[in-house]
Amino acid sequence: MSDILSLLQCLLPQINATTMRQLNQIILAMLAMSFQIEFNFRDAKQFWGLEDFMNLSQTAVTNAANLAFFMVNLSHDLLADFRQHNPDSGIIDLKAYYRGFRYVHEMLKMLPEIPEPILLTQIFAKLTSLGRIHNVSTGAESS
Repeated sequence: MSDILSLLQCLLPQINATTMRQLNQIILAMLAMSFQIEFNFRDAKQFWGLEDFMNLSQTAVTNAANLAFFMVNLSHDLLADFRQHNPDSGIIDLKAYYRGFRYVHEMLKMLPEIPEPILLTQIFAKLTSLGRIHNVSTGAESS
């Protein structure tokens, strides 16, 4: 990036002010994108197993990397909606919430009849709180 800036300094006498402002906007956009790429790699490694896959073929590695980055994008989209009711939540809280939701769904399939709504709300609140870091608003308090 410093090479680009030094090149622009050399060209400064030949570039008008409008072009210089446009180039500054382009450079700032490139810097912002590079930070976003770094954050996406960090999330893919930390939360979605980019470092953990044990694949040997090129196709398997490509599929695993694409899946990890797809999950980064999906989780950021879901997290934006999730934070409307749970502003302090992060990806770990989101994963815990959906894992708990799945546990409730699987547990309900095993029961002979659906519990009362009050009990169901309490079960949902308790199971979606397992593994979370921040308190999650589910409409009921877990006991």
